Amino acid sequence: MISRKAMQDAAERYDPKDLALSCIASHSGLDVYDGAVDEGYRSIAIAQKGRDDVYGRYFKTLRDSKGTRIRGCVDETWTYPKYAGVMDAKQQARLRKANALWVPNRAWTSYCGIDGVEEDFAVPLVGSRAMLRSEDRGGPKDYYWLLKQAKLPFPRRIKSPDDIDQLAIVKLHHAKKKLERGFFTCASTKEFHAKSKELLKQGVIDQESLDKAVIEEYIIGPVLNFNFFYSPVSKKLRNAEPLELLGIDWRFESSLDGHVRIPAPQQMTLPAHQLVPEMTVVGHNTATVRESLLGKVFELGQRWVKAAQEHYAPGIIGPFCLQTCVDKDMNFHIYDVAPRIGGGTNVHVATGHPYGNALWRTNMSTGRRVALEVKRAVEEDCLRQIVT
Repeated sequence: MISRKAMQDAAERYDPKDLALSCIASHSGLDVYDGAVDEGYRSIAIAQKGRDDVYGRYFKTLRDSKGTRIRGCVDETWTYPKYAGVMDAKQQARLRKANALWVPNRAWTSYCGIDGVEEDFAVPLVGSRAMLRSEDRGGPKDYYWLLKQAKLPFPRRIKSPDDIDQLAIVKLHHAKKKLERGFFTCASTKEFHAKSKELLKQGVIDQESLDKAVIEEYIIGPVLNFNFFYSPVSKKLRNAEPLELLGIDWRFESSLDGHVRIPAPQQMTLPAHQLVPEMTVVGHNTATVRESLLGKVFELGQRWVKAAQEHYAPGIIGPFCLQTCVDKDMNFHIYDVAPRIGGGTNVHVATGHPYGNALWRTNMSTGRRVALEVKRAVEEDCLRQIVT
């Protein structure tokens, strides 16, 4: 793991009056860039050829003669043949020269590789470098392990297909869409084998991923993803609560969302290649939770933060997302954890999150909250506390 002190020292050598925020131009990039310029910082998009027009053309920042933004949110777009081009030592030096603070997202770890993220990327991160690997299911200290340490509720693990005795979800990667899901549901051992055989035949999943798949009980209820923020700067200030709930999102999944719009008799007439829905995330929407449940939501966040501090020094910094299902008794079950900015925060770009807006009395998206944390850290002379 790259030394945190080295990254803290690098951040302190930056010009605090000319900072930039940068991240991979995918996933939640627009949220980060929009938030950066809202708080007076430059934004640098790290794009891949063929996907760069969205950032360098359609959301390019235009400013008036006084430098005030009048359109867009992307100040600079650096384009590489592949996203991993930014991992080159010369490109890292270029980022440091630009006074860039890096905001980790899932696209970065997926496209550039977690080993390079931990060992080679010598640019200060606003976030928790040591926690990013915990997202990968099956590791010795993955997010399941941390949820156990925190005594947080999550779906019951089913050890073997032979043990399936209720509706279950099988979690594995898609064979062709490498960054997407090949998830499927089943309610018996027989159904597991029938569906997996058909999905293998179609090339949706492969045997290697199936052998490593995680099987869990399926929680019947709505999905609510809680976008939190943990602030070392607020913790430093007197009487300021460091844990914030900024907002909630839920997902549109293809082809699942199309299936649920079809009456059951018609679903049963679908041909084999359409019969089993896929769960590829294609969009997000905003949500709120009934107010009587907010206390439970904050308790989930507090327990996870405490466990992260105990087992992943220095703990969580900045945004994180607890992805939950809510059962019929209004109990939350955490089915996934993102120890960085969540994938659904773009739904709040510019308008902010409902709870973040109520807390900060302005349009407060996750991206803007990251930029605000940088600004407050500079003002309080504690930039070291928010980088790894």
